[in-house]
Amino acid sequence: MLKASLSYVWILLFFCFLHFGQPENLWAKNQYTQNNHPTKRSTSKTLQALQHAIGSNDAVLVTNQQGKIIFSKNAEKPLIPASTLKLLTSLVALHYLGPDYRFTTEFYMDAKGNLKIKGYGDPLLISEILAEISKSLSSNLSINDQGINNLVLDDSYFTRKIIIPGKTDSLEPYDAPNGALCVNFNTVYFKQIKDSSFISAEPQTPLLPIVLKKIKQSGLDKGRIVLAHTENEITLYAGHLFQYFLNKKGIKIKGKIRTGKVQKDKDKLIYRYTSRFTLKQIISKLLEHSNNFMANQSLIATGAKVFGPPGTVDKGVLAALTYAKNVLNIDNIRLVEGSGISRENRISAKNLAKIAKEFEPYHNLMRHSNDEYFKTGNLKGINTRVGYIKNKKGELHRFVVILNSPGKSMQNIMKNVRRIVD
Repeated sequence: MLKASLSYVWILLFFCFLHFGQPENLWAKNQYTQNNHPTKRSTSKTLQALQHAIGSNDAVLVTNQQGKIIFSKNAEKPLIPASTLKLLTSLVALHYLGPDYRFTTEFYMDAKGNLKIKGYGDPLLISEILAEISKSLSSNLSINDQGINNLVLDDSYFTRKIIIPGKTDSLEPYDAPNGALCVNFNTVYFKQIKDSSFISAEPQTPLLPIVLKKIKQSGLDKGRIVLAHTENEITLYAGHLFQYFLNKKGIKIKGKIRTGKVQKDKDKLIYRYTSRFTLKQIISKLLEHSNNFMANQSLIATGAKVFGPPGTVDKGVLAALTYAKNVLNIDNIRLVEGSGISRENRISAKNLAKIAKEFEPYHNLMRHSNDEYFKTGNLKGINTRVGYIKNKKGELHRFVVILNSPGKSMQNIMKNVRRIVD
C-alpha cells in the first residue's frame, strides 16, 4: 500500500513539473478558463488565437501596470528588435547626459585670422540654426576687426569615418553617416526644374555647387541624397553651408575651407552655440521620425562623455551595455549600434519589456494614437512594436511584439493584444 502511495506521489510531481516547466504559454490561458463566464470564454479564445499567430521566431509579452504578466510567448528568445532598439539608446543618453542636456558647437579665432568651428555631435544643426549662429557671429568684434582668413572645421570629437553596422552606401536618408560636425542630417533635398537645372527643394537651404556633381550622378530628378565620409565630404559640406550663411550676414571668408583642429591653449573662443533643443526634445524627434542618424549621434556622443573623446560606436555600445547591466539588470543582449538598422542586434521580449518599464516616465515622447504610445521597427521580413496601451481605468499596460517571421500580421496580433488589455 505504501509503495502504491509513493508511486502516486511521484506521478503527481511529474505532472506538476510538466505544468510549471512552461509558465510562459500557460499562465495567461489558465487565468481565464476556470469557469464558463462569457467574458472568460471570449478572452480564452483571444489567447488561443494569439498563441497560434505567433511563430517560433516571434515573441509577444504583455504586462499590466504593476508588471504582472498577462500574456507571454517566446519572451526569453533573443530576436532582432529593429528600430524599437531606439528606446534603449534613448534611455542610455538620458541616463548619462541628462534630460536637460544641450549639445554645443564652438567657434574660435586663431592668431592667423582663421575661424575654427568645433563640433560635438549636435544632431540638429540645420539651416535655420546656421542662420542664427551667423547672425550672432556678425556682431563679434574679433571677426569685424580682422575678418576671416580660412574656415577651419574640427570634427575630432568623434573618430573620423564612423562605420555603423547595418548601414550601406546607398543614397537613402536612413543610411546617412555620422560625425562630430554635420548639418541637415548629412542630406541634401533637391528637385529638377523645367530647364533641367537643379534647385533646392527647401527654401531655407541653398543648393551648393559642392553637391551638384553628386546629384547629377544619382540619376534622380528629385529627392534627398546622402553625403558620405569620402574625402571629408560631410564635414566640408558643413563648412560650405556655414560660409553661405556667414556671407549673407556680411562676413567674408578670404581663404579656403578645410579641416583642422582647435588648439584650446592658443585659440580664442569667441562664441559657443548651445542648442535650443534639450535632449528630451531631441529624443522626441528621434522617436517620432525613427531617425537612425540622430539615434547613433546620441549613442556616440554618450560614449564620448562616458569614456572620453573621440567618440566611437564601440564606446557608445559599451556605455549602453554597461547601463543595461547595471541599471536594467540585462546582460544577455547583443548590441552593435544604436538605431536598430543592423540585423546583428539581438534582444528578447522580456528585456524589451524591462526597457519599456524604465522608459515609462518618458512615454509621452513617443508617437501615440488614441490610447496607445508606441515605437515600431521595420526591416525586410522584420516587424516589431513596443509601447503602452492605456485601459479604461487609465492604467498603462506594457506590450512587446517582435515578429522575425516574414508574412506575420502585426495588425492581427495587436488587435488581440488590445482585447487582452481591455
